[in-house]
Amino acid sequence: MIEKSSPRRRAGIPTPDCDPFYESPTGLDEVPPGAVLRSRAVQVSFFGRFRQGAACQLMYRSTDSHGRPEAAVTTVVVPHGTDRAKCPLLSYQCAIDAVAARCFPSYALRLGAELVGASVQAEFLFVTAALSRGWAVSIPDHEGLKGMWGAPYEAGFRVLDGLRAAASYPELGLSPDTSMAVWGYSGGGLATGWAAEAAATYAPELAIVGAVMGSPVVDPESVARRLNASPWAGLAALMVASLVHVFPEARKVVDEHATEAGKALLAQIEQMSTGEAIRRFRNVDIADYVDLSFQELFGLPELRHVFEVTRLGQKTPSMPVLLIQGVHDKIVDVADVDRLVDTYTQGGAAVSYHRDPLAEHLLLYPFAVPMSLWWLAERLAKNDRPSSRHTWPALLDPRTYAGLPALAAGATHAVTSRFTSRRQH
Repeated sequence: MIEKSSPRRRAGIPTPDCDPFYESPTGLDEVPPGAVLRSRAVQVSFFGRFRQGAACQLMYRSTDSHGRPEAAVTTVVVPHGTDRAKCPLLSYQCAIDAVAARCFPSYALRLGAELVGASVQAEFLFVTAALSRGWAVSIPDHEGLKGMWGAPYEAGFRVLDGLRAAASYPELGLSPDTSMAVWGYSGGGLATGWAAEAAATYAPELAIVGAVMGSPVVDPESVARRLNASPWAGLAALMVASLVHVFPEARKVVDEHATEAGKALLAQIEQMSTGEAIRRFRNVDIADYVDLSFQELFGLPELRHVFEVTRLGQKTPSMPVLLIQGVHDKIVDVADVDRLVDTYTQGGAAVSYHRDPLAEHLLLYPFAVPMSLWWLAERLAKNDRPSSRHTWPALLDPRTYAGLPALAAGATHAVTSRFTSRRQH
């Protein structure tokens, strides 16, 4: 039976680890993936403070990377004035990039949430741009209830089951047969990649017509090597803190080779936001916290297995894909994305690749939004898209600036009007 709870109407709201809504129910093996377990109406906002609109949060049954049933949560927003039976459905994956529950979109995007020190709250701007086009948007907590960043496949399962839950929940009034798409950047691009690769076998009934992967974390090993002892070392540390809970092999390495100081730091980082971890671990070298050299550590058989199964490119997406990557990205190596493009193309996927010669990771983030929205609009309109490659900088493309006013207008509309989570009568 679906459980319902009323939205809280006070300034502060509990974080997921203190909120009964996130308690996983029993009997998950008795219901199918995507089945709604619990729902509630909430208010969403910019940075927890600015004018709100209504949304619906769904807890639903999903699957972890070991094939075990689990509960997951998504926040679904439907724009006013749409024919819900024909409304397209987009799943937007935020760049959570943290283990701490307060960085989950279902908390960070609610009215009354604290400033979480992650990009999630700013990404609501991109969600409103999609809403302004008349698309319903599912925003899943793709790391799950325990913040499993970097775990293979399960982030994709949560995305796909979130789409199933949103499309089948009667109060939203959406059609299970509607056209769907998936979109994310950075850590959100990684989750989108897993969804794109898993869709054909895990959720073949969903009409997913396109996937946008902006600067995806294609290869966690490559990212860890690239970021170690750099200003972004905290991002690698956050992923390590997550993967030790996913893989017994990774836990074994920590138990056997991490110093006491290293183990204490891993425990601390689980409570940090993305921003906190980046500040705390700036230029930190992981070799200072283990009894091996960096090369010896990454050569351990246990870690070789972890790195091999957490790398995108395990399967070929069944829908058209747009990949976006900056050549000067200091976090994700453009060579990793080049290889993924080649892998997908050789597997028969229709791949469009924007390889930006001027951009780096953070700059490309907002400037890639207009091209992502245009491309998604074409896919949702069911227009064919052959494979293509582009290298003209988004920063110099007039179409980027033509799209920015619409992005700003969508944000203005979002904070001056109300979205709705219930069927209009």
